[in-house]
Amino acid sequence: MTENLRNVALIGHGGSGKTSLAEALLYNAGVTKRFGSVDEGNATLDFEPEELRRKSSITTSFHQFPWKNHRVNLIDTPGDQNFFSDTRMCIQAADGAVVVIDAVDGIKVQSEQAWEYADEFDLPRILFINKVDRERADFYKAFNDAVEIFSPKPIILQLPIGQEADFKGIVDLVNMKAWIYEDGKAKAADIPADMQEKAEAERETMIENIAEADDELVEKYLEGESLSDEEILRALRKGTFEKVFVPVMCGSATLNIGADMLADLMTDALPSLAERGPKTGYAPGTENEEQRDPSPDAPFSALVFKTVADPYAGRLNLFKVFSGKLGPDGTFYNPNKQAKERYNQLLRIKGKEQKPVDGAEPGDILAVAKLKETVTGNTLCDSDKQIQYQPAQPLPGLVSFAIAPKSKGDEDKLYSSLTRLIEEDPGLKLERNDETRQTLLIGQGQVHIETMVEKLKRKYNVEVTLNIPKIPYKETFKKKVSVQGKHKKQSGGHGQYGDCWVEFEPLERGEGYQFVDRIVGGVIPKTYIPAVDKGIAEASQKGVLAGYPCIDFKATVFDGSYHSVDSSEMAFKIAGSLAFKKAMEQAAPVLLEPIMEMEVVTPEEFMGDIMGDLNSRRGRVLGMENKGKNQLVRAMVPLAEVQTYAPDLRSMTGGRGMFTMKFSHYDEVPSQISQKVIEELRAQQEQEKEK
Repeated sequence: MTENLRNVALIGHGGSGKTSLAEALLYNAGVTKRFGSVDEGNATLDFEPEELRRKSSITTSFHQFPWKNHRVNLIDTPGDQNFFSDTRMCIQAADGAVVVIDAVDGIKVQSEQAWEYADEFDLPRILFINKVDRERADFYKAFNDAVEIFSPKPIILQLPIGQEADFKGIVDLVNMKAWIYEDGKAKAADIPADMQEKAEAERETMIENIAEADDELVEKYLEGESLSDEEILRALRKGTFEKVFVPVMCGSATLNIGADMLADLMTDALPSLAERGPKTGYAPGTENEEQRDPSPDAPFSALVFKTVADPYAGRLNLFKVFSGKLGPDGTFYNPNKQAKERYNQLLRIKGKEQKPVDGAEPGDILAVAKLKETVTGNTLCDSDKQIQYQPAQPLPGLVSFAIAPKSKGDEDKLYSSLTRLIEEDPGLKLERNDETRQTLLIGQGQVHIETMVEKLKRKYNVEVTLNIPKIPYKETFKKKVSVQGKHKKQSGGHGQYGDCWVEFEPLERGEGYQFVDRIVGGVIPKTYIPAVDKGIAEASQKGVLAGYPCIDFKATVFDGSYHSVDSSEMAFKIAGSLAFKKAMEQAAPVLLEPIMEMEVVTPEEFMGDIMGDLNSRRGRVLGMENKGKNQLVRAMVPLAEVQTYAPDLRSMTGGRGMFTMKFSHYDEVPSQISQKVIEELRAQQEQEKEK
């Protein structure tokens, strides 16, 4: 039943213990007989060889467990910034989230980003402060930071009994009971005497906060009446669901303390798909809104939010059903590809295993194999009642590497294998840069790219080399000049004759190439003018400084001459190219480099290092602002200076900083650097010629 199904994403920063928490939830529900450990490499939800080696999640995993007449679909997402694109894509399948933060490290930049994703998809959430048993753990500091940074406001439902090595249990403020844990099992106990006063004060604060979600309870509370546990739980559910507040719980996943109580609250306070209301999309090919009720009686609709590429089993598409139902086999329609797709089996994902199921209803997260057209982001629906949903977009790439096969004959194999990996991970992109003649693999960070290279070798037996990409420099000029381009050749029979006078002038950055015809009196026939344009345009693809394309200039042809017999389009095309080359030599040519717009988010204590580093990279800081308890720095920096910024930033901030970067514009390379760059480029070109 959809009403009893919970789709819950575990989100938060890397190392906060999401996978360990998932292992505790599965173990407590009896789904697994062994308590899996990330550190020991036997976790149910970290099973890829790359995950086992790194001891952290690199891709989202799925499992289910039954809990008190409910079924919970767990979505265990990566917390490392390198793999956050997968996190964002998979949160689309959730109806609620548990944000896991570490009682030792507190809130990191990735915690805030995960919270923003929950906001983006309008997810009610619970905050779970994990690792209260670890050295230097501080539940209250982590909570106070959360209050300062997060909205809706976090409210405490539980207090830890002891901290660090003394952590042994939890005080439940709803029913004012203490629970002491031994080997993961909770036993009721009296609230410790030294905590009684603190617990009563925190319960009073909790009731004040919870009552805000229910007008009747507010009235009752203000009149001094006591609230029953049932009334508190009802208001707690309402306030969580309506995002008036976020309940805060605590525990230790690895000691299995608090996971059982978290499962209770996940089923009690987080919504089912049915409670979230209709899903809005649009009629394919139009902007007309369409809605689907989360009912098995509505027309079928689903969104494919992830793809798993297997070299043997083929492509596996994971989808969430928003409306209608499916039988064990049949057909559905893909409006993105305008294609009918046949499926022979529906599968439920359980860690690395897949189990066939008899059908699907709203809220189900299932997989289907060997669809011909369907990829991540596509909608599936009834062909008679079509709808298309807007999917989340993968995060923009931050790091590029030039990729090439180690073996010369593996070019085709490399391309087909990478295409499959990109189907599985849309946060990866493959681009061909025609100017530098390199194939670029673009991802979220160096670790992201290196992990994909490991997968290439393991899954498809393709070994590659990675290199820092060449910078796609451009050229332009700074002076306005008028030159003659004249091509005259006599060799018996028809000769070749083309003569044009062209004025060249620089334009503002980003204005591109413009051609103007100012010929009067027919000194050059109209039929030959496009050939002059074409000759200039083609010649501008190879500038005089280092052979890079010339941009941002205007060419105005204003005079010339022709021969009634010897002139031709080819002759005027050559004349145009000669004019361009002559102009470039006279018009003060300069080298241009790509400038990137960057946003760096970092804890305040690293601001000095960040600013100094950006300045050393020829960066220009545009501004700074507060972002939660972190600082956001906006800057313009040359691409040549930030190609290895991801590992450098990680090193400067101990992994606590993050950044985004996108192309902004081209700008002139400073003269002292330009000469050095040109000499290096010419040396490279000579080496390539010798090869």
